[in-house]
Amino acid sequence: MRVFKRVAVVALLTGLVAAPVAGAASASAATKVPASSSQVWLKGGDTSVTTAPGIAAALIGHGIKPSAVWPGTAKSVKGGSAVQFTFPVTGGWVNLSTLHGTIYHKGGILFSAKKAKIEVSNFVISVHMGLLSAEVNGSPKARVNLLNVSLAHASIHKGWHWVQINGIVLTLTGTAASALDATFHTSLFKAGLELGTASTTLRY
Repeated sequence: MRVFKRVAVVALLTGLVAAPVAGAASASAATKVPASSSQVWLKGGDTSVTTAPGIAAALIGHGIKPSAVWPGTAKSVKGGSAVQFTFPVTGGWVNLSTLHGTIYHKGGILFSAKKAKIEVSNFVISVHMGLLSAEVNGSPKARVNLLNVSLAHASIHKGWHWVQINGIVLTLTGTAASALDATFHTSLFKAGLELGTASTTLRY
């Protein structure tokens, strides 16, 4: 198992970390951003990701099992045809007028098969850059742009010290798709593949 895990890590690092990670750069600078009444620090909340129709079945059909990494959680939804992962928001900032911001999370998803496994965790959503980045196999030095994030069809609700965004569309980046296919020896992952939709509740 150690050999296969090492192969998975090499495949991801070769395919993804060779290029600069814009999401990671924005994350490192995020603590200096809020400077007006429209920009607030985040104190908590959560983000839920629901897999698109057929994604969960396709993964399992190819022998790939997705499971939650603590403190993330997972449950079956839509009659068992989809999986919903939920991750706690641990910090970041958001501009309430433009919804630009950077959102930090704990937890992750472990993709495992008989001969390989990959863990992606500690997600950072750079809303204004349209990217979700993640650590690979628990290494802060191996942070990759995993998903494209689109709010084009999202709905936004605001309350007293909270904002909720629903209908966020998540699609796989090209480099992430290539690395995942190489690791699991499939042709399942494609650039632009819609993995699901997200809903986030941010408290400040």
